Amino acid sequence: MPSTTRTTPRRGLLAAAALPLLIGALTSCGYGSDAKTDEKKVAAEGEKLSADTVRLGYFPNLTHATALVGEQEGILQKELGGTKLVSTTFNAGPSEIEALNAGSIDIGFIGPSPSINGYVKTKGTNLRIVGGSASGGVKLVVNPAKIKTLDDLKGKKIATPQLGNTQDVAFLNWISEKGWKVDAQSGKGDVSVVRTDNKVTPNAYASGAIDGAWVPEPTASKLVSDGAKVLLDESDLWPDKKFVITNVIVSQKFLKEHPDVVEAFLRGTVKTNAWINANQDKAKDSANSKLKALSGKALSDKVIDAAWPSIQFTNDPLAATLQAQADHAVKAGLLKKPELSGIYDLKALNKVLKAEGQPEVSDAGLGVK
Repeated sequence: MPSTTRTTPRRGLLAAAALPLLIGALTSCGYGSDAKTDEKKVAAEGEKLSADTVRLGYFPNLTHATALVGEQEGILQKELGGTKLVSTTFNAGPSEIEALNAGSIDIGFIGPSPSINGYVKTKGTNLRIVGGSASGGVKLVVNPAKIKTLDDLKGKKIATPQLGNTQDVAFLNWISEKGWKVDAQSGKGDVSVVRTDNKVTPNAYASGAIDGAWVPEPTASKLVSDGAKVLLDESDLWPDKKFVITNVIVSQKFLKEHPDVVEAFLRGTVKTNAWINANQDKAKDSANSKLKALSGKALSDKVIDAAWPSIQFTNDPLAATLQAQADHAVKAGLLKKPELSGIYDLKALNKVLKAEGQPEVSDAGLGVK
């Protein structure tokens, strides 16, 4: 199935680290032996919705496993019927947001910081968050020979993926709450914050260039497989141990012109998350198979078995935690106070959830009026 790649310069302070892009591939299979389908709610096979094609963007990360599994098991395509799903993978928030802004993709899975940045940069005119996907999956891992307690981080070199990205903001906020001082732009201070993209972080750790890292999965578990120790799971810092790590976004133009396609896609994400949560081992293998198809190499059992349990797959976008993350970026001096009213449009998601017999989710007062 066709796919494309894009690279763009780093844009904005709330961007994820730019890495070499991988090629997105669509694999259409069955739902799996345990899955159930309400055929009345699924477009008949071969029947197109209002768009011939929907173009999807996501990262080849475990925190985007709703996309990985949804494609690998054919669940997303099943819900779209004859409307063709074409995917592209990205390794950087800026490139995916740029693709959405340029009209090169219609829907994307992406983290909270790029979502906020993309919304603010266009003054609220381009994207909407229409669903949740994942919570958690971020850890502080350290060299146990150098760091035994959280207080031992003072004076050490700790990596984050990029200046102003989601994990960078979280770490800067944690440092501030410890009462330590760090210049956000340079990363210099009581702790040295070293911006290092996730692809090279394991090598930086192995060489001793960093003493630890505040990173998402599977990078955290890759470091643990190299001898690092988990010192803190970020979920422990949040109410109910939940915080958004992956959203589903859509261009406002596509949402306006093709609401039926967006609804069908969200029905696919809801059913994918249900299948993941009901079939954890199968879902883990499915996600790893898709990663292998995308990158040519699957994660080792040691890495994926350690990484998988820390990620929760949820339809709830956890909107209150998005606002909190924006507030943390403002406090760190990385962002002027943003106007986020209207960033969410959860009407289609809540319609799907109601039809599936699940509770509706909240936009925390940040939804379209």
